[in-house]
Amino acid sequence: MKFSTLPIAVLAAVAAADSFAPWETKLAHDDAILEQFDDSWDSRWKVSHAKRDGEFSYVGRWAVEEPNDVAIPGDKGLVAKSPASHHAISYIFNKPYDNTDKDLILQYEAKFQQDLNCGGAYIKLLSADGNLDEEFSNETPYQIMFGPDKCGSTNKVHFIIRRKNPHTGEYEEKHLRTSPMAKMTRLSSLYTLIIKQNNDFEIRINGEVAKAGNLLDGALFTPAFNPAKEIDDPNDVKPETWVDDIEIPDPEESDKPEDWDENAPRRIPDPEAVKPEDWDEDTPEYIPDPEAEKPEDWDDEEDGEWIAAEIPNPECEEHGCGKWEAPIIENPNYKGKWIQPMIPNPDYKGPWAPRKIENPDYYEDTEAHNLEPIGGLGFELWTMDKNLLFDNIYLGHSVSEAELIGNKTFAEKLQIEKLHQEESVQVDEAPNVSDEAEEATIIDQLSLIYQIAFESGKSFLKDANDYMVDLVEDPVYVLTERRNEALIYGGVFGFTFSVFFGTLAILLLKLTSEIDDSVDAKSNKEVETEKKDEKEDKEDIEEEKEAKTSSSEQSETKAEKRR
Repeated sequence: MKFSTLPIAVLAAVAAADSFAPWETKLAHDDAILEQFDDSWDSRWKVSHAKRDGEFSYVGRWAVEEPNDVAIPGDKGLVAKSPASHHAISYIFNKPYDNTDKDLILQYEAKFQQDLNCGGAYIKLLSADGNLDEEFSNETPYQIMFGPDKCGSTNKVHFIIRRKNPHTGEYEEKHLRTSPMAKMTRLSSLYTLIIKQNNDFEIRINGEVAKAGNLLDGALFTPAFNPAKEIDDPNDVKPETWVDDIEIPDPEESDKPEDWDENAPRRIPDPEAVKPEDWDEDTPEYIPDPEAEKPEDWDDEEDGEWIAAEIPNPECEEHGCGKWEAPIIENPNYKGKWIQPMIPNPDYKGPWAPRKIENPDYYEDTEAHNLEPIGGLGFELWTMDKNLLFDNIYLGHSVSEAELIGNKTFAEKLQIEKLHQEESVQVDEAPNVSDEAEEATIIDQLSLIYQIAFESGKSFLKDANDYMVDLVEDPVYVLTERRNEALIYGGVFGFTFSVFFGTLAILLLKLTSEIDDSVDAKSNKEVETEKKDEKEDKEDIEEEKEAKTSSSEQSETKAEKRR
């Protein structure tokens, strides 16, 4: 689809128009619908107050209003108003839509007015026989789920067909394996799904083909629309005599050669090296620094004997000094540990695989494009962001009609939005707050951040798990066609493990440091105690010497007196 480009003067005229002009041309087919959310929208759309999984209520508010940056006055859309909430709303048709032997075209606009950080913006085509009288919820049967989904590293345009297995009667969700990325912009974006009668499909974003293929291509959908004709026999067992060793030890060389020395070192002193004639082994290579001085506060009793730091001997600048040793070289006779040589196995039969048998669950669905009757459509979403706007929903059978509607509605609107963006001198990045919304508190903001992080992590782990399942089922396809995902998941998990073990290492280092400090403090205390004890012992010895000296002098004095 190529959108028309309007002159700036025409764009200005459209932008200055008093009101939005609704689509009045009759649609090509009786069961086709075009929803532009006029004043009678609430007679068709019903807000759901059911519970998701019987636990979470759909408390998200819906409104029909103009976007924050009005491109065409009066052009309104359906807006999911509440952040961090489950939203559900549905439109039940008066007459079921039937695409039997016809093309199916689903098209709608999505506009992320405050960006889309974590949430869905996809639409569901509801099964006509899916209890549509009950309130719409995630358990309401659908035929197609299509549209953007973004949370954390996940950014995709879903394309899921719900198909009944003719053998079991159970429904299976056929997911497009590799989905195109959604446009993350505050401008309006147009998402188009085309399913043709020959089972070809296209996903277009803003009129450009983002993904195309055939529903019956087993490599594109998981599970495939048609199961494999043959499967591995679950009862087949590998024979005990089966040889799948490619090589075997050479029986003719079972003994280690006699001259093989396993103990020979890898490196040896060079036997051809000769000590230089001017090498002086009697002169030391390092000498005490003659300019070093003993610090004034150095206490030999407390600090030990002071020794000057050593420096390279200046006499050795012109010739070698100290003990001479031959340089080390690679040992030419080194062979290492002897290993018996290997030869091709003459009995090798190749890798064993179980025999194939007919798949008892095989069936052939050649008309995957023919869906069951569709009784309505709906948005059943979880979003952390508010003010997601949807507009110009078309469901029909004509590609040309969808292109014409896109050119008359979306293309004009997008060009005006771009014009507004270019003319804006300074873009206000702050989110617009509606009159009804209260100013979020710090606690509310932290709660919002936590929920975004939680949902992002949950979504990432689910995608990673799905990737691993697909990798096990079809490693060749996944590794060749989805290499970027492998880099993303590998990088994230590698970074996570690095952060975890790095943090653990830092904690252990800190703990060890604290233990060492405690031991050092205890050691220092013991040293101080020992020094104190030694000092007290010296003082006791001195006192004893003085006492003896005094006693001796007194004895000598008495002796003199007796004389």
